[in-house]
Amino acid sequence: MKKLLVVVDYQNDFVTGSLGFEKAVEIGPAIAGKIEQYRENGDEIVFTMDTHHTDYLETYEGKNLPVTHCVKDTDGWRICTEIPAEAPDTVFVKHTFGSDGLFDYLRQNPFQSIELCGVVTNICVISNAVLAKTAQPETPVIVDAKCVASNDEGLNQKALDVMKSFQVEVVNR
Repeated sequence: MKKLLVVVDYQNDFVTGSLGFEKAVEIGPAIAGKIEQYRENGDEIVFTMDTHHTDYLETYEGKNLPVTHCVKDTDGWRICTEIPAEAPDTVFVKHTFGSDGLFDYLRQNPFQSIELCGVVTNICVISNAVLAKTAQPETPVIVDAKCVASNDEGLNQKALDVMKSFQVEVVNR
């Protein structure tokens, strides 16, 4: 049985674009190394992509986070080039914090373990960790603290604490 790496929203707008922050840039090499390790081991990698449209500021999320980002087909929407998706990687386009496509995929495909990395720890990483635990409650779900980031370090640490409380294995803290 294969292991799964889920790369959450490591897109240009979250790294160097409209919602970019220094810690997101800093974790890039660690994420790239983890992807390389999973590829070398013949394990599976999937990516989630936060995806919005030009009416983003009129949406519920846009009214609460009024910063246009990850508009489909823009440079900011694309996965960072230092960690590009490659065939046969699967990409889940999502319009909210958690990916329903990822959840459905996990319900149908058992894994030895599910590891998450990416951004933003206290929003999208934690949302997808909940979905992973829900889809595969008997599968170890792992988050490498050196491969996730938030623009607020306090919330990053709190999110890691909360994930640990619902039995996500938080490593390298």
